[in-house]
Amino acid sequence: MDLKTKKITVMGLAKTGVACARFLASRGAQVTATDLRDQQALAGVMRELADTGIRFVVEHHDAADFLNADLVVVSPGVPQEHPLLMAAKAKGVKIVSEVELASHFISAPLVAITGTNGKTTTTTLAGELFKASGFATYIGGNIGDPLIDLPTSGNAVDVVVAEISSFQLEWITAFRPTVAALLNLSEDHLDRYASYQDYINAKLRIFENQIASDFAVVNRDDELVWQAARSLRAQLFPFSRSQALEEGIFFLGSEIIYRHQGQELRFPVAGFKLQGVHNLENIMAALACGLLLGCDQAKSQALLERFSSLHHRMEFVREVNGVSYYEDSKATNVGSVAKALESFQDITLIAGGKDKGGAYAPLAPLVKQRVRHLLLIGEASERMRQELGGLTDTRRADSLEQAVHLAAELTGPGGVVLLSPACSSFDMFKDYEERAQRFITAVREL
Repeated sequence: MDLKTKKITVMGLAKTGVACARFLASRGAQVTATDLRDQQALAGVMRELADTGIRFVVEHHDAADFLNADLVVVSPGVPQEHPLLMAAKAKGVKIVSEVELASHFISAPLVAITGTNGKTTTTTLAGELFKASGFATYIGGNIGDPLIDLPTSGNAVDVVVAEISSFQLEWITAFRPTVAALLNLSEDHLDRYASYQDYINAKLRIFENQIASDFAVVNRDDELVWQAARSLRAQLFPFSRSQALEEGIFFLGSEIIYRHQGQELRFPVAGFKLQGVHNLENIMAALACGLLLGCDQAKSQALLERFSSLHHRMEFVREVNGVSYYEDSKATNVGSVAKALESFQDITLIAGGKDKGGAYAPLAPLVKQRVRHLLLIGEASERMRQELGGLTDTRRADSLEQAVHLAAELTGPGGVVLLSPACSSFDMFKDYEERAQRFITAVREL
């Protein structure tokens, strides 16, 4: 991709937008960076990019910057239906996402991981597996550093491991992972997509440029994933925690078993620090990505025995009066909450927050079987009460702190208090991390 002297508009100056603008300017492009925030809000960004020759347009977007551009680079937060993007597309202007731009300047094999839930844990774990086996590894994408920071740095690596969101896949044309993994699919981001199928279609784009020599790591136990995977060009490599596979990776008894082209490797799980059925799936997916590209069995086993869970994903907080408290604030959709509920019995579940548009009814069987008390908070509490409230003892709380104190009163020894909201946090908190910290603080003060 030749960038020199090209007129390029970068839309949105969050982390990826800033990284793209810096990279494009370094390659000799004429860069216009545009953002709806005012100059005061963008002062730090503008100082950071002050010596790059970038032209800034703030507080508004100028149509001419889109219609007259050779290329538009879009930040993930901007929906595809934005009128200026639609107008530029209609005029034939090329529009790309940051991951698409970066992929043109990355020569190392790319492992790309997506799915509704588990992306961050699986991506981090896969990256650490490669590092443990001696690969110079770059971990980025939707977590950590943007992919475009790698070509900006000029560093040579053996492999790139990237978490990829549906938003990042919306404007790809040539983005092609050597290994692409789809972990699972459940309703999410219906405040962004017109339908669940539109969301699914966006996720599936991770495979669209793969060829027969590439690998598609897919969840055999997720029927939506499996149905979609059957028509892929890449070599299918399924993972399963419910059935043995002739080719793939699966859980049986007390071992994870990897089978590929007649080779069989076994990984005892007894020493693994990551717990929960969702993490069993994450481990299998990460192992598949690593082993398919040459990771060592013994070094992978050793890494798995020291790798701990990431913050805000089924994280144990403390035990009080025989009750265990777990914080799962990153569980912002129904699919992730279902995995959490499968991991426990006798649960007092604290849920609710900002509604993302999906149905809560799929949780009904697990709520009925495993949730003894359901404590609801936030904007979504009434709709959650309507869909799930008749299945178990259900109460509403005015704050997260009140919910924690109510949970402590209701839950007997041996029970589990679980914050797993099934909603985003923006009605009551800055983000899911603030929600997590407030829960942890309330539990520690019991």
